[in-house]
This record gives sequence, structure tokens and C-alpha cells, in this order.
Amino acid sequence: MVRRTDTRQRMLDTAADLFQTQGYHATGLTQLTTAGGAPKGSLYFHFPGGKEQLAAEAVRLSSERTGALFDAILRDAPDPATGIDRAIDALAGVLTESDFQRGCPLATVALDAAPASEPIRRACTDGYESWHVVLGDYLAGQGLSAGRADELATIVLAAIEGGLLLARTRRDLAPLRAVATHLHATLERELS
Repeated sequence: MVRRTDTRQRMLDTAADLFQTQGYHATGLTQLTTAGGAPKGSLYFHFPGGKEQLAAEAVRLSSERTGALFDAILRDAPDPATGIDRAIDALAGVLTESDFQRGCPLATVALDAAPASEPIRRACTDGYESWHVVLGDYLAGQGLSAGRADELATIVLAAIEGGLLLARTRRDLAPLRAVATHLHATLERELS
């Protein structure tokens, strides 16, 4: 039997998954509560702001999980080029294991709902910024100036995001692999 206190977290986990795969507008309230194993009334009990609040919190949860993954991968990598290769490999694994349904955990929601919702837009912005900080701090720790580390973090993040989108759309990892090859060479050149 599921503990009652788990309902909020189950709903967040379910929402994070559904919003990542389907987007905000294609995910209905009934689907969110049914898939989360929660009574319909519990949505507004746990999220008084409704679906919009749930989406913003689910985006934050996805951001934190992905940021922690990036941080762990980079921390354990012998060098930045290998670290980025491993991060891309992890994202490629999620993509292929989900039959190309789960790309970036923020992109679908960012494109679908952020323009019309300030709380969702802010959650997406904060999520991308948190990943940018992880990358920028890591690169600065490898000896790059703060300005150059910041610039490269933007390039790395944008390239990976674009590679994920193309790979998901084409149902082929080739664009993501091309991004990995280019970023690997760029980081080796920058840090040699």
C-alpha cells in the first residue's frame, strides 16, 4: 500500500516524466493524477496553483536531478573533454532507452508553456542557468578565465540542447554524436 505522505512526490515525479515526454499542453489533469496514483482532488491540495504550479515544481525537480548528474559526471572525469563526452553519453542513453521520447527534461516544457506562463518560464530559466553554473564553474576550475568559462558553458549547453532536439526529432543519435565530437575537440584545444 502506498503511503499517503508519498502523494506529493509521486505527483511531482509523474509530472516531470509526462511533461518531458508530452509537453505541458498535451498532459491533462486526469492523466497526471491517474498516472501518479493520486485522487483527483489531491492535485489542488498539494499544488494550490494547479497544473501551472505542478509544472513549475516538476521543472525544478528535473533541473536539480540533471544538474546533479552533470556535476557527478564532471567531478569524476579525468578531463573536461571526457566529462562532456560522458554527460552526452548519459543523455543519449536516456534518449535511446525511452525510444526517443525523453530528450532534455526542460526543452519540451520551455517551448510549450514558458511563453504563456511566468512561473514556468522562470523555472525553465532557473534550470538552464543552474546547468550553466555547473558547467562554468567546472571549466573555471580547470584553469579557464571566468569569462571564457562562462562563454564556453553557454556554447556547450546550447550545442547539447540542439543536438538532443535534432536527435529526438530524427530518432537518430548522429546529431548528438557530432556535437560530442566537436565539443571534445574544442575543449581539448581550449585547455591544452
